Amino acid sequence: MTEPVEPAAAAAAPANDELAVLKAALADAEARAQAAKDAQLRAAADLENTRRRLERDAASSLKYAAEKLLGELLSVADSLELGLKAAAGAEGPAKAMAEGVELTYRQLMSVLEKNGVKQINPEGQPFNPEFHQAMTMAPSDQLPANHVLSVMQKGYSLHERLLRPAMVVVAKAPG
Repeated sequence: MTEPVEPAAAAAAPANDELAVLKAALADAEARAQAAKDAQLRAAADLENTRRRLERDAASSLKYAAEKLLGELLSVADSLELGLKAAAGAEGPAKAMAEGVELTYRQLMSVLEKNGVKQINPEGQPFNPEFHQAMTMAPSDQLPANHVLSVMQKGYSLHERLLRPAMVVVAKAPG
């Protein structure tokens, strides 16, 4: 014999099924909302990283925009330096001309410095292959081995980037 089912219990069973379906739907909706929030946060972070990278690239481009021109001016500075060495001790009209060349040299060096160019004159310092180009080695009693004995051509850097290495003679132990 079957037991009679109470009407309240019969109504509660479908309500429990409906409640379970609604809870499952709510959990699914919350999971999708959380996934969408995570995706939005990742997209915002990617956008911020891209913005920072572009700003850094733009700043670097501006900082080094004149690198080629400034590098080409270095040979002009070298020529003026050689002219000043040749004119050392000049008298008469040659002395006035040497003074003019010296003023021009100073102006050029001032323009280079204002644009971030620094001279590398490593005489007496330890040899550093990142900034110096060894042209030859010579024995020396005055300096320890692997130090710059003399500078054949000064080097230059633009901000922290090397424009041209200094060409140097490196000391070696006498013997």
